[in-house]
Amino acid sequence: MKTKSLKQTIVFKASPEEVYDALMDSKKHSAFTGDSAKISRKIGGKFTAYGGYAEGKNIELIKGKKIIQTWRANEWPSGVYSKVTFLFEKKKEGTKMTFIQEGVPEEFYEDIRQGWIDFYWKKMQEIFEW
Repeated sequence: MKTKSLKQTIVFKASPEEVYDALMDSKKHSAFTGDSAKISRKIGGKFTAYGGYAEGKNIELIKGKKIIQTWRANEWPSGVYSKVTFLFEKKKEGTKMTFIQEGVPEEFYEDIRQGWIDFYWKKMQEIFEW
């Protein structure tokens, strides 16, 4: 199966810890997405988001600095996971977050690329009063 990688950089008017918590705290994640999320804060722990649309496992967690997870959408072929990396960098204006997703099945690439923008970054900017 052919896969592609994507990289997106976003600035949030919040501290790196606040951005990290929005992604890793089940209640905060559910609040900004408007859908259920269950997220383990442990390495090796599992997560689901958007009512089970996305699922995966935590590989590396450094609060306010980095999140690395396996990640898949429920419409992908069974057993196919990508790797997502969130890197947080403190800036004067808030937090610069670099997001990298490796191993996205080519046929889903455009929907996934736009989905992060529409269903995550724009909503997160709203909660941090962009």
